Amino acid sequence: MLKFFSKYKFFAVVFSIISIIIITVIYHIMKPQETLRIYQPADVDTELVDSTLQYVKKYHTIANFSLTNQNGETITQANYNNKIYVADFFFTTCQTICPIMTDHMVKIQEALIDDDEVLLLSHTVTPEIDSVAQLKKYAVEKGVRDAKWNLVTGDKKEIYDLARKSYLAAKDVPYQENDLVHTENFVLIDKKKRIRGFYDGTDPEAIEKLLHDIQILKAED
Repeated sequence: MLKFFSKYKFFAVVFSIISIIIITVIYHIMKPQETLRIYQPADVDTELVDSTLQYVKKYHTIANFSLTNQNGETITQANYNNKIYVADFFFTTCQTICPIMTDHMVKIQEALIDDDEVLLLSHTVTPEIDSVAQLKKYAVEKGVRDAKWNLVTGDKKEIYDLARKSYLAAKDVPYQENDLVHTENFVLIDKKKRIRGFYDGTDPEAIEKLLHDIQILKAED
Protein backbone atom coordinates (compact mmCIF):
# COMPACT_ATOMS: atom_id res chain seq x y z
CA MET A 1 0.00 0.00 0.00
CA LEU A 2 2.80 2.40 0.87
CA LYS A 3 4.52 1.58 -2.40
CA PHE A 4 1.33 2.40 -4.25
CA PHE A 5 1.03 5.87 -2.66
CA SER A 6 4.73 6.50 -3.15
CA LYS A 7 4.46 5.64 -6.82
CA TYR A 8 1.62 8.09 -7.48
CA LYS A 9 2.63 10.83 -5.06
CA PHE A 10 4.03 13.08 -7.82
CA PHE A 11 0.86 12.81 -9.89
CA ALA A 12 -1.28 13.55 -6.83
CA VAL A 13 0.69 16.72 -6.10
CA VAL A 14 0.44 17.88 -9.74
CA PHE A 15 -3.28 17.11 -9.81
CA SER A 16 -3.80 19.08 -6.58
CA ILE A 17 -1.95 22.13 -7.93
CA ILE A 18 -3.92 22.07 -11.18
CA SER A 19 -7.17 21.72 -9.24
CA ILE A 20 -6.33 24.73 -7.07
CA ILE A 21 -5.50 26.82 -10.14
CA ILE A 22 -8.75 25.84 -11.88
CA ILE A 23 -10.84 26.58 -8.77
CA THR A 24 -9.13 29.97 -8.35
CA VAL A 25 -9.76 30.90 -11.98
CA ILE A 26 -13.42 29.85 -11.75
CA TYR A 27 -13.80 31.84 -8.52
CA HIS A 28 -12.46 35.01 -10.14
CA ILE A 29 -14.65 34.52 -13.20
CA MET A 30 -17.77 33.93 -11.12
CA LYS A 31 -17.05 36.65 -8.53
CA PRO A 32 -19.11 39.78 -9.33
CA GLN A 33 -16.97 42.81 -10.17
CA GLU A 34 -17.28 45.63 -7.67
CA THR A 35 -18.97 48.70 -9.10
CA LEU A 36 -19.84 52.13 -7.75
CA ARG A 37 -23.20 53.78 -7.93
CA ILE A 38 -23.69 56.70 -10.33
CA TYR A 39 -25.36 59.36 -8.20
CA GLN A 40 -28.16 61.47 -9.59
CA PRO A 41 -29.87 64.40 -7.82
CA ALA A 42 -32.90 62.20 -7.13
CA ASP A 43 -30.63 59.83 -5.15
CA VAL A 44 -29.40 62.50 -2.75
CA ASP A 45 -31.00 64.03 0.35
CA THR A 46 -33.30 66.79 -0.91
CA GLU A 47 -31.71 69.24 1.55
CA LEU A 48 -28.56 69.05 -0.57
CA VAL A 49 -30.21 69.42 -3.96
CA ASP A 50 -31.43 72.56 -5.72
CA SER A 51 -35.21 72.44 -6.11
CA THR A 52 -34.87 72.51 -9.91
CA LEU A 53 -32.83 69.29 -9.82
CA GLN A 54 -34.50 67.21 -7.13
CA TYR A 55 -36.28 64.91 -9.57
CA VAL A 56 -33.44 64.48 -12.05
CA LYS A 57 -32.78 60.73 -12.32
CA LYS A 58 -30.13 60.54 -15.05
CA TYR A 59 -27.46 62.37 -17.01
CA HIS A 60 -26.30 64.58 -14.13
CA THR A 61 -22.71 65.75 -14.56
CA ILE A 62 -20.48 68.44 -13.11
CA ALA A 63 -21.05 71.79 -14.84
CA ASN A 64 -18.30 73.60 -16.68
CA PHE A 65 -16.32 76.05 -14.57
CA SER A 66 -13.53 78.57 -14.83
CA LEU A 67 -11.61 79.28 -11.62
CA THR A 68 -8.09 80.31 -10.62
CA ASN A 69 -5.62 78.11 -8.75
CA GLN A 70 -2.84 78.78 -6.25
CA ASN A 71 -0.45 79.64 -9.06
CA GLY A 72 -2.73 82.14 -10.75
CA GLU A 73 -3.59 79.68 -13.54
CA THR A 74 -7.09 79.34 -14.98
CA ILE A 75 -8.53 75.91 -14.15
CA THR A 76 -11.45 74.49 -16.14
CA GLN A 77 -13.00 71.12 -16.90
CA ALA A 78 -10.28 70.70 -19.52
CA ASN A 79 -7.71 70.26 -16.74
CA TYR A 80 -9.69 67.24 -15.54
CA ASN A 81 -10.49 65.64 -18.88
CA ASN A 82 -10.14 61.86 -18.73
CA LYS A 83 -9.30 62.05 -15.02
CA ILE A 84 -10.84 60.69 -11.85
CA TYR A 85 -10.84 63.39 -9.19
CA VAL A 86 -11.82 64.18 -5.62
CA ALA A 87 -13.47 67.54 -4.94
CA ASP A 88 -14.14 69.38 -1.71
CA PHE A 89 -14.96 72.84 -0.32
CA PHE A 90 -12.88 74.59 2.36
CA PHE A 91 -11.42 77.94 3.40
CA THR A 92 -7.94 78.74 4.61
CA THR A 93 -8.99 80.54 7.80
CA CYS A 94 -11.31 77.75 8.97
CA GLN A 95 -10.38 76.45 12.43
CA THR A 96 -12.90 73.62 12.74
CA ILE A 97 -13.31 70.84 10.14
CA CYS A 98 -11.14 72.25 7.34
CA PRO A 99 -7.71 71.46 8.87
CA ILE A 100 -8.78 67.82 9.31
CA MET A 101 -10.14 67.69 5.77
CA THR A 102 -6.95 69.19 4.36
CA ASP A 103 -4.82 66.68 6.26
CA HIS A 104 -6.91 63.90 4.75
CA MET A 105 -6.56 65.39 1.27
CA VAL A 106 -2.79 65.37 1.85
CA LYS A 107 -3.07 61.67 2.73
CA ILE A 108 -4.96 60.99 -0.51
CA GLN A 109 -2.39 63.02 -2.44
CA GLU A 110 0.50 61.02 -1.04
CA ALA A 111 -1.26 57.67 -1.52
CA LEU A 112 -1.80 58.47 -5.21
CA ILE A 113 1.20 60.68 -5.90
CA ASP A 114 2.42 58.54 -8.81
CA ASP A 115 -1.05 57.88 -10.22
CA ASP A 116 -1.59 60.19 -13.18
CA GLU A 117 -5.24 59.16 -13.51
CA VAL A 118 -6.32 60.80 -10.26
CA LEU A 119 -6.32 64.50 -9.33
CA LEU A 120 -7.66 66.65 -6.47
CA LEU A 121 -9.69 69.86 -6.54
CA SER A 122 -10.40 72.06 -3.50
CA HIS A 123 -12.68 75.10 -3.82
CA THR A 124 -12.46 77.95 -1.34
CA VAL A 125 -15.84 79.12 -0.04
CA THR A 126 -14.42 82.49 1.02
CA PRO A 127 -12.92 83.76 -2.25
CA GLU A 128 -13.08 87.31 -0.93
CA ILE A 129 -10.40 86.27 1.60
CA ASP A 130 -8.64 83.47 -0.23
CA SER A 131 -6.76 85.29 -2.95
CA VAL A 132 -4.24 83.55 -5.17
CA ALA A 133 -1.46 84.65 -2.82
CA GLN A 134 -3.34 83.33 0.22
CA LEU A 135 -4.00 80.00 -1.48
CA LYS A 136 -0.33 79.73 -2.47
CA LYS A 137 0.78 80.36 1.10
CA TYR A 138 -1.66 77.72 2.34
CA ALA A 139 -0.55 75.26 -0.35
CA VAL A 140 3.10 75.60 0.61
CA GLU A 141 2.29 75.17 4.31
CA LYS A 142 0.25 72.02 3.67
CA GLY A 143 2.57 70.40 1.14
CA VAL A 144 0.25 70.65 -1.85
CA ARG A 145 1.78 69.20 -5.05
CA ASP A 146 0.83 71.56 -7.87
CA ALA A 147 0.66 68.83 -10.51
CA LYS A 148 -1.75 66.81 -8.38
CA TRP A 149 -3.94 69.25 -6.51
CA ASN A 150 -5.56 72.57 -7.41
CA LEU A 151 -6.82 74.94 -4.73
CA VAL A 152 -9.18 77.29 -6.58
CA THR A 153 -10.77 80.67 -6.00
CA GLY A 154 -13.00 82.80 -8.18
CA ASP A 155 -16.54 84.11 -8.41
CA LYS A 156 -18.34 83.24 -5.19
CA LYS A 157 -21.70 82.51 -6.78
CA GLU A 158 -20.07 80.20 -9.32
CA ILE A 159 -18.35 78.25 -6.54
CA TYR A 160 -21.53 78.03 -4.47
CA ASP A 161 -23.57 76.92 -7.48
CA LEU A 162 -20.99 74.20 -8.11
CA ALA A 163 -21.27 73.03 -4.49
CA ARG A 164 -25.06 72.93 -4.53
CA LYS A 165 -26.06 72.23 -8.13
CA SER A 166 -23.16 70.16 -9.46
CA TYR A 167 -21.44 68.35 -6.60
CA LEU A 168 -24.61 68.16 -4.44
CA ALA A 169 -22.31 68.61 -1.46
CA ALA A 170 -23.84 71.50 0.50
CA LYS A 171 -27.24 72.39 1.89
CA ASP A 172 -29.40 74.12 -0.71
CA VAL A 173 -30.40 77.61 0.38
CA PRO A 174 -30.95 80.75 -1.71
CA TYR A 175 -27.59 82.29 -2.55
CA GLN A 176 -26.62 85.42 -0.60
CA GLU A 177 -23.37 87.38 -0.65
CA ASN A 178 -22.80 86.77 3.08
CA ASP A 179 -23.58 83.06 2.71
CA LEU A 180 -21.05 80.45 3.90
CA VAL A 181 -20.94 76.89 2.62
CA HIS A 182 -19.52 74.61 5.29
CA THR A 183 -19.48 70.97 4.27
CA GLU A 184 -17.30 68.01 5.19
CA ASN A 185 -18.18 66.14 1.97
CA PHE A 186 -15.49 64.80 -0.33
CA VAL A 187 -17.02 63.97 -3.72
CA LEU A 188 -15.59 61.34 -6.06
CA ILE A 189 -15.96 62.20 -9.76
CA ASP A 190 -15.33 59.78 -12.62
CA LYS A 191 -13.82 60.41 -16.04
CA LYS A 192 -17.28 61.23 -17.43
CA LYS A 193 -17.80 63.98 -14.81
CA ARG A 194 -20.35 61.91 -12.91
CA ILE A 195 -20.65 61.66 -9.11
CA ARG A 196 -19.62 58.19 -7.90
CA GLY A 197 -19.42 58.68 -4.15
CA PHE A 198 -19.70 60.94 -1.11
CA TYR A 199 -17.33 60.64 1.87
CA ASP A 200 -16.97 62.35 5.23
CA GLY A 201 -13.70 64.24 4.84
CA THR A 202 -13.19 64.27 8.62
CA ASP A 203 -13.46 60.47 9.03
CA PRO A 204 -10.26 58.38 8.54
CA GLU A 205 -12.30 55.26 7.73
CA ALA A 206 -14.20 57.13 5.02
CA ILE A 207 -10.87 58.17 3.49
CA GLU A 208 -9.77 54.53 3.33
CA LYS A 209 -13.03 53.67 1.61
CA LEU A 210 -12.50 56.55 -0.83
CA LEU A 211 -9.06 55.23 -1.74
CA HIS A 212 -10.55 51.77 -2.22
CA ASP A 213 -13.36 53.14 -4.41
CA ILE A 214 -10.88 55.00 -6.60
CA GLN A 215 -9.31 51.66 -7.48
CA ILE A 216 -12.76 50.28 -8.35
CA LEU A 217 -13.29 53.23 -10.70
CA LYS A 218 -9.93 52.66 -12.34
CA ALA A 219 -10.87 49.03 -12.97
CA GLU A 220 -13.97 50.12 -14.90
CA ASP A 221 -11.87 51.35 -17.84
